Amino acid sequence: MGKYFGTDGFRGEANVTLTADHAFRLGRFLGWYCGRHDLSRPAEETIAYHRPRIVVGKDTRRSSYMFEYAVAAGLAASGAEPHMLHVTTTPSVAFVTERENFDGGVMISASHNPFSDNGIKLVNRHGEKIGDDTIAIIEAYLDGGAAALGLTEAEMWNGDLPVATGADVGAIVDHVAGRNRYVGYLISLAAHSYKDFRVGLDCANGAAWMIGRAVFEALGAKTYVTGDRPDGLNINVDCGSTHVERLKRMVLEEGLDVGFAFDGDADRCIAVDERGNEVNGDHILYILGKAMKEQGSLANNTVVTTVMSNMGLYRALEDAGIDYVQTTVGDRFVYENMVENGHVLGGEQSGHIILRKYATTGDGLLTAVMVMERIVESKLPLSKLAEPVVMYPQITRNIRVPDKDAVLRHPAVQAKLTECNTRLGGVGRMLLRKSGTEPVVRIMAEAADEAVCEAYVREMADTIASEKLTCEES
Repeated sequence: MGKYFGTDGFRGEANVTLTADHAFRLGRFLGWYCGRHDLSRPAEETIAYHRPRIVVGKDTRRSSYMFEYAVAAGLAASGAEPHMLHVTTTPSVAFVTERENFDGGVMISASHNPFSDNGIKLVNRHGEKIGDDTIAIIEAYLDGGAAALGLTEAEMWNGDLPVATGADVGAIVDHVAGRNRYVGYLISLAAHSYKDFRVGLDCANGAAWMIGRAVFEALGAKTYVTGDRPDGLNINVDCGSTHVERLKRMVLEEGLDVGFAFDGDADRCIAVDERGNEVNGDHILYILGKAMKEQGSLANNTVVTTVMSNMGLYRALEDAGIDYVQTTVGDRFVYENMVENGHVLGGEQSGHIILRKYATTGDGLLTAVMVMERIVESKLPLSKLAEPVVMYPQITRNIRVPDKDAVLRHPAVQAKLTECNTRLGGVGRMLLRKSGTEPVVRIMAEAADEAVCEAYVREMADTIASEKLTCEES
């Protein structure tokens, strides 16, 4: 991770750590860089100059409009053509970028974070998140200007990147048609009608608030929707994939067959079964992995998980004869492992599920469609499909700190982590990791008993506090 970019783009509090000037300058950089370089290739490789075409989407938070216009202005000032999808999902930006041969894509969203935060996610022409080498170049420009990119005074304009003039100024293009093609793509992937199903959707007052209903109604489901009244301030507030209580109530009160909750930019999906029980990303990985194994489409007989996946998932996969690997947390790292090793299914407990045959990123709506396909094909309720995954109690506590790396490196913290894992043996584990998007470290304990988990998390929190690492529970 860099100074500005974490595991999922440049994220921070709007107009505090992420400003409109940052967005404008990112647009200026992309408009200049993508005319000369391929975002998916090493920076030293150049291409013949052309006018870049960049997809731009946003979620519903109030500041997204400000950042959208700032990015678009920066792109156009550097001679690029921003194509505006307007309010849309992160996976739709990746889809349109890759399918319609754009040079790159920009998504304005802070995902599951509160409305006061925002973020800028960048994808290359293949719809994949950009790599660390490119991030390093962007950060060098943000801190050092055009000189940091090796431009001479003669190549600069007022000490910055050159600007386009006359007919070379970029045109800002409305491209809502691209978003509509994405909706059509999702619909086309379903092999069955859902006309006999009552489906609930919680769109988190976010990017899926229109698209979710459109997809499931087109597929014939009797659709019940909540979290579809965005006002710029209520994104993720007591709704969506991080707050499934509202969806659980709706499923039970309306007698629905299944419910799906998405986050602010709809790259996550958490399901609710017909009994009102949460079905998280680990359950979904098992359900889809088992279905793909039966169909002969699970390449390498392997599911890619992260270190945060529950031991219950691993037990269920073993019982089903399915192999698994672990990566560090972040759907970017899951995807990189999948590409490197030829795997086709991976994801996170949080609901980022990557189906590489269909998408280059986690896609909440795609995941919901694939789960529905499994329900229809198996003629089983979601509760029965998820039943083999018996989740171990897992307690996570976030500790706010000024220096995440200092906490993780501290000898006393490392010693306590080793001691706890030794004591837990093979019947549990403890994990300490830093967030890629927030100034917190996360303490996670997993064991057969919730009280044991709580005790171990408390021990670690006390250790961090006793070392005066300026901790505060969040």
